[in-house]
Amino acid sequence: MASQQLFRALVSAQWVAEALRAVRAGQPPQVQPLQLLDASWYLPKLGRDARREFEERHIPGAAFFDIDQCSDRTSPYDHMLPSAAHFAEYVGHLGVGADTHVVVYDASDQGLYAAPRVWWMFRVFGHRTVSLLDGGLRNWLRQGLPLSSGKSRPASAEFRATLDPTFVKTYEDIKENLESRRFQVVDARAAGRFQGTEPEPREGIEPGHIPGTVNIPFTDFMTKEGLEKTPEEIRRMFQDKKVDLSQPLVATCGSGVTACHVALGAYLCGKPDVAIYDGSWVEWYMRAQPEEVISEGRGKTR
Repeated sequence: MASQQLFRALVSAQWVAEALRAVRAGQPPQVQPLQLLDASWYLPKLGRDARREFEERHIPGAAFFDIDQCSDRTSPYDHMLPSAAHFAEYVGHLGVGADTHVVVYDASDQGLYAAPRVWWMFRVFGHRTVSLLDGGLRNWLRQGLPLSSGKSRPASAEFRATLDPTFVKTYEDIKENLESRRFQVVDARAAGRFQGTEPEPREGIEPGHIPGTVNIPFTDFMTKEGLEKTPEEIRRMFQDKKVDLSQPLVATCGSGVTACHVALGAYLCGKPDVAIYDGSWVEWYMRAQPEEVISEGRGKTR
């Protein structure tokens, strides 16, 4: 599929600032309603409270999207996809309707960290008019653009969600693929975690990787300023790792968050059909046989 047929995955800080100015000035009827979502989320060891930080400062008009709240709370794994009904109710309360252009960002030091997960979730549930703020809050602050504080109170909207299962892979799919090799798998974790030489951030989970996977750390998709690299640069990264974008591709990571950077990178290269292994390494490590955990470190002993 040609990239020009795809809804734009990235919008600039300048574009968002101008769109917000237009809203304040009285939105012209032909402009699609816009809803900004702050999807900040951090590993517990960082000690950051994303919701409190949001209330201290956020882009005007943004609502806070909590990926732990909008998830399958019955799963033993972190922030697994919620049901379509749960997602529809959750985002409706955040002011997202059927015709809303959603722009997602986060406040991570990298530029974007968790926001691509929410971009992917909207697409999983059938909403294509979703973009990411290139460079996130980090770039917004660098440009000296306006900020707000306090809780957000968006007007509720009606949203309908239908799960597209082609965007999601399960443990069983990944296990079957060890033999069939129906799809390529890219792991977005840092190289040390992938190799098994640096610790995983979750208790009881050893580092390593799924047999046959390729490692492209999610930070490689961004420049040092935290902006997304160009499609040409991203395409070259995939080529260097012998990943064929004309063939089926699945992304994984620690718990299904940074894997979405791989899906975003491929989307920018004109490939919109990358699926995410939702349980990712945490589920794989907990369920796989020891010989299915490849590691230069301790691996899995039982």
